[in-house]
Formats: sequence, structure tokens, C-alpha cells
Amino acid sequence: MGATMIGLVKEHRGPGAILKEVPIPTCGADEVLVRIKATSICGTDLHIYKWDAWADKTVITPNVFGHEFAGIVVEVGERVTGIAIGDYVSAEGHMVCGSCKACRTGNAHVCPNTRSFGITAPGCFAEFAVVKATNIIHNAPDLPYEIACLQDPLGNAVQTVLSGDIVGKSVAIIGVGPIGLLAIQVAKACGAGAIYAADINPNRLELAKKMGADFTINAMETRISKALRQMTDGEGVEVVLEMSGNPQAIVDGFEAAANAGRVSLLGIPTKEVSLDLTNQIIFKGLRVEGITGRKMYQTWYQMKGLLNQKRIDLTSVITHRFTLDQYEEAFKLMDQGQCGKIVFTH
Repeated sequence: MGATMIGLVKEHRGPGAILKEVPIPTCGADEVLVRIKATSICGTDLHIYKWDAWADKTVITPNVFGHEFAGIVVEVGERVTGIAIGDYVSAEGHMVCGSCKACRTGNAHVCPNTRSFGITAPGCFAEFAVVKATNIIHNAPDLPYEIACLQDPLGNAVQTVLSGDIVGKSVAIIGVGPIGLLAIQVAKACGAGAIYAADINPNRLELAKKMGADFTINAMETRISKALRQMTDGEGVEVVLEMSGNPQAIVDGFEAAANAGRVSLLGIPTKEVSLDLTNQIIFKGLRVEGITGRKMYQTWYQMKGLLNQKRIDLTSVITHRFTLDQYEEAFKLMDQGQCGKIVFTH
């Protein structure tokens, strides 16, 4: 192993990125060095690549970005236990303090002192990455690299779906980008009743059917709330999983929710959302929950159970595979929305 590697670097505070030779990161006493075998592009990576207002106030530069990966441990820090050279791993991307009230009460996923892999710390769009040992997750030996690297977004889907009772309930998934598509399989595997998928993209609605959606709604052709009310004989859906962040879609989700139902919000709105709190939440007795990240580490063990027992098959959500030097084509495709999950193989 030499002293340098090839990495995709966000070098300047503006659009784009550059593939260049950079030093292999140094493994600290409480860290491990991982040889990356597969990575996948997240919506967050697209924000970083295009450089929007969120990226400008959040992301450090210069920095190797990317945070979803699978790989092999090649070096272990002197204080690390339970991890060995040759282990096949992925990792939780949120590096938390472990000492604040949130961390100490089982809510580390909302730790106010979080550092984020590939965002405020070096990431994995490279040949090697250094990872905090406490964040490492061991993978089953028969789990393909390209599936193992999807566990970060799968965790978002699992946390959203399983933040409340799902068994036998009607479920609407609004916004079927990669996480929404993953949520369909999770909901189905965990015993949901009818699953409704809504989006504006016909290609993604076709993918939603492949992933197991029972009904699809094209939001360019009909109002989501109206369609869901009609399809449920006026009752509405018992569980709404809002994945799009579109303000109108969020309003539609609340309007479509059945009395005593649940609305879980993962999508991040692009602007303020106006809701009728009295009639759409309070008088309906809705339970509303914001979702961020993954429960650490409850969600990871839930994922492990689903994957290891073959309860879910994520193959269909991967629509494109590239090598890292094809990053421009990959991000262009991602920006166009004409894809499911995009994986870089190493």
C-alpha cells in the first residue's frame, strides 16, 4: 500500500468536484482504515456536488465526500477491539459525542455534537477511508458489496417505516426516490397492508411496482390526497411516510391521513409549509414524527435481520453502476432523476 490514493474531492466551495491523488488517511488509535469496495450516491452527495445553500453552510472543503460504503478493514488502531484486519464492514455515518443528554438517553441520532462522515469529516468516494471504530458494522460474508453499501439509506427507510405500528395497516409512501423505494420493501416485509406509492416520475413509479407497491399515483396527473381518499373509500391511509419534501406533497399527506393515523416525515421541505393544524392534525388525532438518520444502533440490527434472513431484496433499486472516474456521468444522471440507486464499484 502506497502513501497516496485516488479520491473524489470537493476542493472548492462551488459546483462540481475533482478526481485527484490525495494522501491515504492516517488511522488513529480509535479508528480503522478500510479499503473501499463499493460506494453509493446519496441525495446529500448531490447537494454537495451541485453546491446549494445547505452545502455552503454545512460542508467542509477541501474534503473527500461520500458516506455510503462497504469495504475490507486493512489497518486497526492500537486501542480498537472487536475488529480485525480482513473484516468485511460498513459504518454508521454519524459520529456522535457519546456524552450529551441525547446520546445518554438512547437518542444519539440527534446528538447536537454530531460530525458527519463525508460532510464535516473525510468520506468514502476514494480507495480508502478512515472510520471511527465505534461506528463500524460487520457485514454477513455473503452480502454483496453493492447491497452492503446501501445500508445507510436503507436505515433511513427502516427508521421511517418502523417508527410506529405497520402490521396490516394501509401505507402511503410519498416520494419514491431511492429511500422511498427501499421503504416499500421494508413495509412489505414487515407486514403492511396495502402499499400506495406516489411520485411525479413515471420511471420511479415503475420501479415502485417492482419493489412491491400495490398501487401507484402519478402526482402530475392527480392530487395525491384526492387519489388516496378515493382508493380507500374515503377513509384515508393509516400510515403516511413522506419522503419527497415537496410542500404540496406534505400537505397532501396530512389530508390523506386517516383519523388516529401516523405521519412520518423524512423529506426536507424546500420552503415553509402551511398546514391546517386544527383539522388535519389535532382533530384527527394524528401522531406526527420527524425522522433524521437512523436509531443508533437499533436500526442497524433491524436491517441486519431483514438482510441476513433474505426478507428484502434490494437488487431492483440499483439501476446504474459506474467506476469512480465516471462520476460526472453518474451525478448528471442522479440530477435528472432518471435512476434508482447509483453504485460506484472499486
